[in-house]
Amino acid sequence: MQSLEQDRAILRELAQKTAEIAALPIQEEKKRLWRLHNGLRPERPMVTIDQVCWNELNIDGKLTLRCEDAECRMYEDRFRKTLFQWEYFPADMVVEDYVRFAIAINNVPTTVNNLPGALFGMKISENILVTDAANDVVSHDYHNQFTSIDDVLEKIQMPVVSVDAAETKRRHEKAHWLFDGILPVREEGWGYDPYLSCWDPIAMWMSITGVLYGIIDNPEMMHALIGRVVQGYMTMLDQLEEQNLIYKYPQALVHTTGAWTDELPGPGFASRGAKTSDLWMYAMAQAFATVSPAMFEEYEINYLMPLFERFGLVYYGCCDPLEDRMDKVKRIPHVRKISVSPWAKRESCAEQIGKDYVVSSKPNPVFLADTSFNEEVLEKDLLATREIAGRYGCPLEYAFKDLSTIKNDPARLFKAAGIAMKIVSA
Repeated sequence: MQSLEQDRAILRELAQKTAEIAALPIQEEKKRLWRLHNGLRPERPMVTIDQVCWNELNIDGKLTLRCEDAECRMYEDRFRKTLFQWEYFPADMVVEDYVRFAIAINNVPTTVNNLPGALFGMKISENILVTDAANDVVSHDYHNQFTSIDDVLEKIQMPVVSVDAAETKRRHEKAHWLFDGILPVREEGWGYDPYLSCWDPIAMWMSITGVLYGIIDNPEMMHALIGRVVQGYMTMLDQLEEQNLIYKYPQALVHTTGAWTDELPGPGFASRGAKTSDLWMYAMAQAFATVSPAMFEEYEINYLMPLFERFGLVYYGCCDPLEDRMDKVKRIPHVRKISVSPWAKRESCAEQIGKDYVVSSKPNPVFLADTSFNEEVLEKDLLATREIAGRYGCPLEYAFKDLSTIKNDPARLFKAAGIAMKIVSA
């Protein structure tokens, strides 16, 4: 059995490599570009790559974990992925000069495949189909757990936020023991990349089909359901603020894209505790891609307004096409980035977004997942997006994400990153 000292030696070597990269002048230059971009004064389009199929990328064992302690493996995984991405497909990523450890906060969202399914006392009931055990992208068949308003009131509980002080102290001391002298250690409160979608977790509790039939057959229950979830989030956020548990450092990411900005934190930050108004948030209603704009406004925008209003900046949307409801999205207070998914009508979105928001364009994952990889087709598509965005003066970012497979051909991803950077640098 390997000793904890041996795990520490592995981590310190990786941390040293990370620190050397983080000290490069290019990191501050990338932050500067992101700040201009997010302030709607871009020098050029930006490029990020996230949510990739890491199980298909382990070149020469560079992603193989060698630590044995579970906590050390968590840090090791972060370092190895950061170093690997910097080497092979950095695009406009920024390598930060610190290590984060999480405060042990109870009764805040936990994630399952990047979705907050374990929330407000709810658990997920589902069947899963797996084609590749090494890939965390699997097929879900969610079971409907709601049939009445009584179900809603009984099952969705208001959170009581607390901190496990002893566990937080243990994490703090261990992180310092592991990394002191190489990288600073930062205590991570809630909100590093705050995801506050309401309909994604609801869909995990009752299935997409259950959601869509519910708003037709049982609208009273669905209104009670969305109202209860928003109330739960608001209650949670109030307690996080009261207990000074909000993330207090500049955010690096918001929904896989750079979050650096000169606008946050808000006024008076130095003399008070961090508030939600000092953060970006992101939300979406992907389950509503097929409902009418009026129903989208009724069940999503109107209910989430209190959440949107309390944050400093908002990123909205994901895979859901928004061109037929853009006027509703633009009602969102503090919205700054709007997703333009692979299934959206780019021209219509760009025309409506204009210079007032960032177009967060999601290139279609099929370009990298198809039987063969055609570099010219990808380049043509990215150029078309840039031309459309330029026509309407839209600040533009390419956010490559949801890459569940690249057919075990890492070169596809590396080439795609190169093509995108060539286009934005031209």
